[in-house]
Amino acid sequence: MDVLFIDVSGNIGPAFVLTIIADLFTGIGSTIAYFIRRNSVLLTAFVTGIMVYISLDELLPMAHRYGYSHTVIIGIVLGMFVMALSLLVLRVFSIPIIYL
Repeated sequence: MDVLFIDVSGNIGPAFVLTIIADLFTGIGSTIAYFIRRNSVLLTAFVTGIMVYISLDELLPMAHRYGYSHTVIIGIVLGMFVMALSLLVLRVFSIPIIYL
């Protein structure tokens, strides 16, 4: 959506602000969900699947249309690398991984 907003308005500022606001609400929502449904692994897996679906099915084709396909693919690969690295660091330093 941000790519579309930048393309229509020609200004990156409002798209950046909307992205920050969406990310803040995502963090607030996940914190609330943590305290309400602590042991809901199924709900967490379902929401994670929705996010992956939206990323790969909606955002990736839109990035191809607007010419940002390489940037998005690099971002996806780097995100996977960061997640794998963080799990490795947690395991090496014997930090327990909390599954919600």
